[in-house]
Amino acid sequence: MKGKIILLASALAVGILGAAMAPSYAAEKIVVKIAGMKPEGEPETVGMKLFAKYVMEATNGKYDVRVFPNSQLGKEDAYIAQTRKGIIQMCATGTQTGSLFPAMAMLETPMLYDNLEHAHRAMNGETFKLINQGFPEKSGLTTLNAFPLGFRHFYTKKPVNNVSDLHGLRMRVPNIPLYIEFAKQLGQSGQPMPFAEVPSALDQGTIDGGDSPFSDIVALKMYEIAPNITLSGHILVIHSLYINNDFYASLPAEDKKIFDDAAHRAAEDVWKLVAEGEKKSIETIKAGGGKVSTPSPEFHQALVKAGEGTWKLFYDTVPNAKEILASVKQYQ
Repeated sequence: MKGKIILLASALAVGILGAAMAPSYAAEKIVVKIAGMKPEGEPETVGMKLFAKYVMEATNGKYDVRVFPNSQLGKEDAYIAQTRKGIIQMCATGTQTGSLFPAMAMLETPMLYDNLEHAHRAMNGETFKLINQGFPEKSGLTTLNAFPLGFRHFYTKKPVNNVSDLHGLRMRVPNIPLYIEFAKQLGQSGQPMPFAEVPSALDQGTIDGGDSPFSDIVALKMYEIAPNITLSGHILVIHSLYINNDFYASLPAEDKKIFDDAAHRAAEDVWKLVAEGEKKSIETIKAGGGKVSTPSPEFHQALVKAGEGTWKLFYDTVPNAKEILASVKQYQ
């Protein structure tokens, strides 16, 4: 009997030890879904995937961060609404959030930044904070970072050597009041249309050109249809990672810090990626037969004047608009 008791005790000990050494499957991973609109390889999608990677690594897989690019979870307005309602936890988008909070449109204020380095400093500083002041309370979302997709540059069928060459051109613009007003300030005939329709519109002669970041110009080989690329850099397209307020508030303090750090780290990677990509894009365009020109000082000044002409749109809708605009100067 004594021998049986010893054997039973040994078996129990081995069982307990084995249970302690075996991996635990009790704790379920917390799923975090991030929706975006851009396809694979674009800065927005790269930024989302880097964020996911950094969070999962830092939490040892506690969070299962799933990225849904290329409008897999619906168009921008749909997945923004899903994020606000908490149906999904996060999303990436640009100034579409300006419909919820007008100051967010100021992320893409025309002719506000001298270059990427200038914008980078402003987005890591007071300008970003001022733009987001009051946004979480109004929208139900918190902005985790800001990263560039790139400066918008003109692509046209005919060469553009000065601002007068832009007058009367039928230029495709996104259906956004700020973009339409900028075209008007330059004397262009702004033609709002979805970006997907641009190549066929150029082929058919419905438009004379448009403007886009290098990532889009290269991806769709715009330089083959509209070979004249003018490095106007008039609007920097900036997107951000947004997170549902309630989900964000539910994170333990240490996890919230991990999310914040991952978002900052991912954004920094994208700033570097876009800076490197601009140089490579110019080489690609030239190799593909496109012509790249830099505006003269007089042309650039005309762009600045047109950009400043659009700023009036913010004065009636954004209470701290002038403070935001003034804050950018300290980062030049």
